Parts: sequence; structure tokens; C-alpha cells
Amino acid sequence: MQNKTIEIFDSTLRDGVQGENVNFSVEDKFNVMKALDKFGIDYIEAGNPASNQKDLEFFKRAQDYPLSHSKLVAFGSTRRKNISCEEDLLFTTLAETNVEYVSIFGKSWDLHVTDIIGTTLEENLAMITDSIKYLCSKGKKVFFDAEHFFDGYKHNPEYAVKTIKSAEEAGAFCITLCDTNGGCFPDEIEKITAAAVAAVNIKIAIHCHNDTGCAAANSFAAVKAGASQIQGTVTGIGERCGNTNLTTVIAGLQLKMGIKCVPDESVSRLTQLARYVSEVCNIKLTSTMPYVGKSAFAHKGGMHADGVIKNPISFEHISPDAVGNKRNILLSEVAGRSAILQRINEIAPNLKKDSPETASIIDMLKEKEFNGYQYEAAEASFELLVKKYLGTLENYFNIVYFKIVGEKSGSQDERQTPSTAMVKIFVGGKYQIAADEGDGPVNAIDKALRKALAVFYPQISELHLSDYKVRIIDGSAATAANTRVLIESTDGKDIWTTVGTSTDIINASVIALTDSIEYKLMKDGVQLIS
Repeated sequence: MQNKTIEIFDSTLRDGVQGENVNFSVEDKFNVMKALDKFGIDYIEAGNPASNQKDLEFFKRAQDYPLSHSKLVAFGSTRRKNISCEEDLLFTTLAETNVEYVSIFGKSWDLHVTDIIGTTLEENLAMITDSIKYLCSKGKKVFFDAEHFFDGYKHNPEYAVKTIKSAEEAGAFCITLCDTNGGCFPDEIEKITAAAVAAVNIKIAIHCHNDTGCAAANSFAAVKAGASQIQGTVTGIGERCGNTNLTTVIAGLQLKMGIKCVPDESVSRLTQLARYVSEVCNIKLTSTMPYVGKSAFAHKGGMHADGVIKNPISFEHISPDAVGNKRNILLSEVAGRSAILQRINEIAPNLKKDSPETASIIDMLKEKEFNGYQYEAAEASFELLVKKYLGTLENYFNIVYFKIVGEKSGSQDERQTPSTAMVKIFVGGKYQIAADEGDGPVNAIDKALRKALAVFYPQISELHLSDYKVRIIDGSAATAANTRVLIESTDGKDIWTTVGTSTDIINASVIALTDSIEYKLMKDGVQLIS
């Protein structure tokens, strides 16, 4: 299998949009298309131009944009039952779309034919045949999505095979075997895919959903059985439990199995692609996602951290650099002294084990943790802490004071009254005052602080908070308890977490928020305002 090449068919802009809370504007779709093309994806299925005005507008705009690598694919269905292709306006809209490649789905499970669309098995075969012939006559190359193929094969293998043979005979360019319900396991996928490969003489693709958590494994099983194309979405977004995660598949194929699927130089940008698409989707990238998640190369246990420092292969199956991710040695009471020293050396390479500064930093870390700080998940705050102690961090700004105003009427009206925040900052010898309101005090102070700082540092407009967590450290103190706030931030390129601790939850939030902004300015190499 070493010399084999697998094509990658991305459906983020079509199947991915069917995921909960996923929505793309035309501009979003255009930007994701460009990112996928730059990455080296073979096919981009970008939507159904016959189903909505947004997709129709996208394809009109996309026809004037020259793709360097990818081929754009429009999605639709076979003609409807008991009418001709010419009479089906949705189908003719698809046929007239200015793309060379189209993907149409048709039923391969006899239950769907008789019970869902309510027609005969013969008419369903005619729908498949007529639709593909018509599209081919218009100069299209047709992917036939054999919907529910695996369930159909298990229920009536003879009829399921008839549907894909009809598609082949009608002129289909590729047959896509769809595990539409996502309920199959790898052994089933491998066996049935092998039967499909033996039944036809054209390219076979695999399209899996993740309802059993096996979409990636099922895709690998299909490749083993002879499939030459994997379909899925970036980060696995999609309907219900999602689709095959292409970031997992691409890394697995190219780095683990030695099967080429994207340009070699693209694999090291895999984490960047996953973060970018998540940013456009406005969905937090799962930290434990294989290869590209923030925790994919995180080490906490003392033995693990010590081992990976001495020899990375002891606890890492690949190098994080291979996919553009990074190793993260988590700082905690179980991390071990060597892990803490290694993290300090990443920030200050000149410090030695016996340097007085090293001992002071370790003592400072212990004191901070005793007072409620936790740097295990707040690496950005730890880096700022070390650099401030060593005097190597610019003093970008100081908060002179802030004030929060919130009120709630005594009525039974449940509508929330916006909180208002005012902040005064000092930057480069100048004061700046700003005020804003938000949904709660933390949102209000966040917006007010950004408004004030934007006068000096416009790049902070790229930053937004992607997660906010609060933990009461000592519950026995009730409302006077020490509170820890963790804020996760992103600018679409990187993700970082900061921490703040105080008996006042607002003050703890401001500490974490200030660290987040300072980290953004530091990592971008922003020059101090003078």
C-alpha cells in the first residue's frame, strides 16, 4: 500500500453546514474554499445551488475564481420520481451550474425507495440512470452518492449492487459508498466495500458519518478494501455526530500509513487549517482532537513528561511539528521538577538548573498555586509570569481603574439588563478612557478594555474569547471564596489560555483577560507605544 495515492474530497461547505450551530455566509464559504485549495484538497463539495439562494450566489461568484489545485463540486439529487430530467427544475438548475463536477445522491436501500420516496425499485434505477446520462450529456463528470449503501447492502445486497452498476453504466465518474446513518463498524465497511469494488470498474469513494465514533476507522477500512477516495469534513463537523474528520484521516494516511493524499508541505499546516475552519465556523476546536487538538501532545504525569523530554517517541506517536502542533508540558503538582525546568527553558533558554532565577521561579510557581493559581491549562499566563520576573516583557499597558455598573429591576421581567463598564488605562505616557455595555459584567469590561486599547493596538481586534471557566477554590468560604477564572482566547491562528484568581470574580476575570491581551501583543512582537 506504500505507493498508493488516496484522493481527498472535502464536504465542509455542504455536509458540514448540516451540523448543529454551523452556518456560513457566502464570504465564509469563499474563504474556506480558498484555504482548502491552498492546502491541496482534491475536491471541494461546496453546496447545492438548487436548494438555496446562498449556494447559488456562491457558485456564480466562484466561477470567476481560478483554483490552483482543487476541483469544485456542486451537490444535488437525482431527478424526482415519475418526471423527466427536463421537467425537474431543481435538477436542471444543478445541470446548468457552471462547474465540471457534480455529485448527486440516489437511494441504494430498498426500504428508502419503497417507504420513504414511495416508488418502485425499477423507477429508482431509472431515476439514477436518467439523471447521470442527462448530466453527462451536459458535459458534467458525475459522482454518484449511493445513499445508505451499507444498510441497503445488509438488507438487500443484490439491489444495492444494482444501483451502483446502473450508475456506472450510465456514465458516472465515481461511485460514493455512503454510510449515511453512521451505524456501521470497520469490519462491515471493509467487507461491503470490497464487494462494491469487485462489482464495478470505476473509482470508489467512501463517505462515513460518525454516529458510532468509527467514521475515521471506517474510512481506513474502506481504503484497505480498495476505495481510492475518502470524503469528509475539516474537524469532522456535520449532521448529528458529524462526518469523517479529514484532519485525522489526512495525518493517518500520510504520516502513519505512507499513503500520499495531499502535498507533502501541506501536512505541517494541518493544525492551522483546523483552527482556521473552526474560527470561521465560530466553533471551538475540541482540545482532545487527534493530531490538531490543543491536548494532542500535552503531557501532565511526571513519568510521561520526563520521558518525552528525554526521548519524544517514548510518549508521542508522531512529532507535533509534523502536523503544525506543539508539545505542551503541563505545569502541575504531578508534573515533576524536570518538566518545570524544561518549560522554563523554553521561555528562557539561558537559565540553567542551578541558576538562582530558576529556583526563584519554581518557588514563585508554588506560591502562586498555593494561592489558587493553576498553570496546568494556562501556559500563556505562566510564560508572562516568567518574562515579567526576568524583566523581558514589555509593559504594554496598565489599568488605572475600572468600574462595573449592573442593575436588575424588582419586577418579574426575566429580560436581562445590560451591564456597563468604564475603564481607564495608561499607555506610553497617555491616558485613555472608554466605556461599553455587554451581556454581563465580564463581557462589558472586555468590550470597554478593548475599545480603550484599540486606540494604541488595533491588532487586538483579531482576538476573541473562545471559552470562559469559573471555579470556586474554597467552597467553605461561601460567597467570600477564592475564585479561579480560566479564559481561552484565539486570533484564528493560535489558541492560548490565561488564568486569574481573586475573591472577586470580576477582578479574577480582569486579571485573566489582561494576560490574554498581553500575550497576543507579545506573540505578535508588537512594539511598545512610547
